[in-house]
Amino acid sequence: MTARSLGEWLSYLEQLHPSAIDMGLERSRQVAQQIGLGRPAPRVITVTGTNGKGSTCAFVASLLQAQGLEVGVYSSPHLVRYNERVQVQGVEATDEQLCEAFEVIEKARGEISLTYFEMGTLAAFWLFEQAALDAVVLEVGLGGRLDAVNLIDADLALVTSIGVDHAEWLGNTRESVAFEKAGIFREGRPALCGDIDPPQPMLDQARSLNCPLSLRGVDFDLSVGPASWSWFGTDLNGQRIELLDLPLLDLPMQNAALALQAYLLMDLPWQEASVRAALLDTRVTGRLDRRSFEWQGKPLHLLLDVGHNPHAAVFLAQRLSQRPVTGQRLAVFGLLNDKDLDGVLRALTGCFSSWAVAPLPTPRSRSGQEIAQVLQNLGAQVASYPSVAMALEAQCAHATADDEIVLFGSFYCVAEALEWLAGTSRRK
Repeated sequence: MTARSLGEWLSYLEQLHPSAIDMGLERSRQVAQQIGLGRPAPRVITVTGTNGKGSTCAFVASLLQAQGLEVGVYSSPHLVRYNERVQVQGVEATDEQLCEAFEVIEKARGEISLTYFEMGTLAAFWLFEQAALDAVVLEVGLGGRLDAVNLIDADLALVTSIGVDHAEWLGNTRESVAFEKAGIFREGRPALCGDIDPPQPMLDQARSLNCPLSLRGVDFDLSVGPASWSWFGTDLNGQRIELLDLPLLDLPMQNAALALQAYLLMDLPWQEASVRAALLDTRVTGRLDRRSFEWQGKPLHLLLDVGHNPHAAVFLAQRLSQRPVTGQRLAVFGLLNDKDLDGVLRALTGCFSSWAVAPLPTPRSRSGQEIAQVLQNLGAQVASYPSVAMALEAQCAHATADDEIVLFGSFYCVAEALEWLAGTSRRK
C-alpha cells in the first residue's frame, strides 16, 4: 500500500468519526495506553479560555525558550497549513513527521473511532515525546474538562478569559463555561486565571482540588499607559516582582501578564533583560498581525485578527483606539453562523469608515447579505462581495497609504487573506 500524503491523511481523518466534535476523554485514553504514550515532556503547561489562548501559549513558549529550554507548542485551528498546529522551538512539524505520527495512532486505535481533533492531539503528543523536549505548551481546543488535550495532567493550568462561546457544548452562562474550563485543574498543582471576574464555579473547583490559584488583580496585574505598560506578579515565596515601563505590544498585554505570572511560578531563573526581550519577540500569525504590502503600485497597511466573538471584538476596538491612524480604517469582515453577529458588530460599528463583507469558504458561514443588512441597520457604510479576497481587493482599491485595512471575524477570513497576500507577493 502506498503511504498516504499529509493531505490524504487529513481527508481520511475528517471521515473517521461520525461527529466533528464528540467531547470525552475515554477514546483518546484507550489509544494512548495502546501505544504506551507517556507525558509529552517533563513540564506541561495547559492553556484554556474563551479568547487569548494562542497569544498566551506563544508568550509562555517565548519565555521558556529564552532560558534555553526545548519547547513544543500544540495549538488549533491552523490558518493555512495543518503543520502550524505542532511546533518545536517555533518550527512547524514536517509533513513526514505528521504522517509518521498519524500512522502510529492509526495502527494503535483498532476499532476505536477518533475525531479529527483527537487523532491530531495524540499525534502531537507522540511527536513531542519523540523529540525529548523540556516543556510543552498545550492549547485546549474546546472547553477544557472533556477536551482531548486534558488527557495530560498539567503542571500548570492557565485560564485566559471566560465568556459565552460554543454554548451548545459549554452552556450559555459564564458559570457553566467556567466549570468546563476549570476541568484542566489538577490536585494540588498551580492554576492561574487572567479573567478579572472569574465565576464562582472556577473558584470552587480550585478550592476543592487544593490548587494554589493565582488571580489577576490579586496575585498579578498590569497597567497600560499611552506609551508603555507595567506588570507585577507574585513568586512561589509570596514575594512581589515588578516590571516597569515595558514597551507596548501588538498582542494582548493581559495575556502577556498571565504568561509572566505562569513563568514566575515555574521556579526558573528570573533575568529581567531576557524576559523583556522574550515578550517583544513574541508573534502570532493572524492575531493583531500587522502587514505592509504593495498593491497596484501603492503601499498599503493591513491588520489581521482572528477575533470572532464579542469579547474579542471589544478588545480589538480598544486596541484600535490606542493606535490611531493618520487616515481612515476600512473593515473586511466575515463570520460563521454560530457566532454572535450582533454582539461583535455592536463593539466595532464606530471604528470603520466603510465595511466590505463576504461569506466564508465553509457551509457554516453567514451570508454576506445577512451581515450587510445588520450593518446597514446600524448605519454603517457597507458593500457585500462574493469572497473575502474580493472584499479585500475592493478595500485595497479605496485605501491610501495613510489608511489601515482591518480584516477580522474568523480564522477562515484571515486564512484567505494570507493566501491572497502570498499570491500578491508571487505576482510582483
